[in-house]
Amino acid sequence: MRTVALITALIGLALTIVPSIFVFLGNLSWGSHAQLMFIGMILWFIFAPIGMKNRKLE
Repeated sequence: MRTVALITALIGLALTIVPSIFVFLGNLSWGSHAQLMFIGMILWFIFAPIGMKNRKLE
């Protein structure tokens, strides 16, 4: 579960970075950029804390 959460969090992080590069290059519209970044933000804020949780609580 932790590995899946980390992979999903990294996908969310990529969705917040990569669309900005495509907008800068002129390959993506602003509306699509905003939607992709919103989805990436949601994924990152949900799955990053789960994936980075310390398993040892001793």
